[in-house]
Amino acid sequence: MFLGFLGTHTPKLDDKGRLVLPAKFREGFASGLVLTKGQDRSIVVWPAAEFAAYAERLNEASRSNPKVQAYQRVLFSGASDEIPDRQGRITVPPALREYAGLDRDVVVVGKNTTAEIWDASAWNSYLATQEDAFSGLSEEVLPGI
Repeated sequence: MFLGFLGTHTPKLDDKGRLVLPAKFREGFASGLVLTKGQDRSIVVWPAAEFAAYAERLNEASRSNPKVQAYQRVLFSGASDEIPDRQGRITVPPALREYAGLDRDVVVVGKNTTAEIWDASAWNSYLATQEDAFSGLSEEVLPGI
């Protein structure tokens, strides 16, 4: 049973810009995935069906709102659909590698319905700034819990 994308994994990017998806994630991405720019200079890895549902919701947003238009342009213009090979490898396109500052050392983190690919040092810096505030966020994120 697939429980969502969980955990932190440290695969390496090879010289061709490929990385091996964590074994625990492969079932969730087996039928395809979409890579997009994340909002923290990371790359979001969406299961194809999850991305399609998100894109459908975006289609319901106001077509006359300039913020919606800007968001959609950046999201879709940088997106890349992939199918993992038999070894569970995907290719991260050069433009997305540049956007996220990816070199060889990367971190793949689970985020429940999606995963994210981070430059290892950027992830460590981000985590260091967020972990202290983490315990206080639960009430803000889900009031009453």
